[in-house]
Amino acid sequence: MNQPHSGYATAPAGSVAVIIVNWNGGALLAQCLNHLQAQTRPPDQVLLVDNASTDNSLAQLPHWDRLTVLRMGSNLGFAAGNNHALAQCTTEYVALLNPDAFAAPEWLENLLQAAQAHSTAAAFGSRQLCHENPNRLDGIGDCYHASGMAWRQGHGQHQQARHLVAQEIFAPCAAAALYRRAAIMALGGFDESYFCYMEDVDLGFRLRLAGHSARYVPTAVVRHVGSATSGGQHSDFAVFHGHRNMVWTFVKNMPSPLLWLLLPWHLAANLAALVIFTARGQGKTILRAKWQALQGLKHAWRQRQTIQRQRSASTRSIWAALNKQLWPRPGN
Repeated sequence: MNQPHSGYATAPAGSVAVIIVNWNGGALLAQCLNHLQAQTRPPDQVLLVDNASTDNSLAQLPHWDRLTVLRMGSNLGFAAGNNHALAQCTTEYVALLNPDAFAAPEWLENLLQAAQAHSTAAAFGSRQLCHENPNRLDGIGDCYHASGMAWRQGHGQHQQARHLVAQEIFAPCAAAALYRRAAIMALGGFDESYFCYMEDVDLGFRLRLAGHSARYVPTAVVRHVGSATSGGQHSDFAVFHGHRNMVWTFVKNMPSPLLWLLLPWHLAANLAALVIFTARGQGKTILRAKWQALQGLKHAWRQRQTIQRQRSASTRSIWAALNKQLWPRPGN
């Protein structure tokens, strides 16, 4: 996590920047920006962080005076890329948008209206539809299980009436989300050691520990391709980062006594992951993920000491926010 930036306090009221972190987004990036240009409430800033793409995706960008391209010398990852842009924002709100997410015209306007209506919430999630089949959900927000597992709520399900109801969520999926910039900067932004995957769940957990809540905004709609540049959600890349970062998120953020109460469940979830992914032929990947997670525990524990010392949320409120199904069912 980076140190908080001191300039956020003077942000103009109601102003919003959109951050897009790109790596080899190709034609998807241009399509994403075309949809962003069509917003009924245009962003005040658009910061495009390019993580040393090699696919010539920047050559396909539309001309737009609100767009600033930040070229990185190497692939910093999603977490560090966003932090780099956050430090340069001058707005009250910041919206994160993946280059493979295509926003409906009223997406940003509806997120901002929700933020103005819910002053105690610091994060706002979108109704993400599967790009190839918009009758199916990509997700309505991140769900966090008591075992430390996390998933996008509603992922893969057909849209139903209950998915059209605004509600509190554990955290938004950062593929298409709005945040109060002061709130996330006060926490140091994203944890850059994650590189990518679970960094939005970790940030959402830390926001909740700091006393903030998160809301799902069903009228803020995007169509999301999903994992377009990482090989898919079941790729070795996704499995490694997701399952390594799962351990760090639990260790850093779960308050005592819940940490010790739920530790057997967390260990069981990790053991199950080892068995499942080994059976799928990804044994080396999952072993490497868990080994690196163990190697990073000392650093995660130091982070935990700071996070828990500064938290204002009660243990009871965190317990209430967890999914406690006996057997986790991702997607529900």
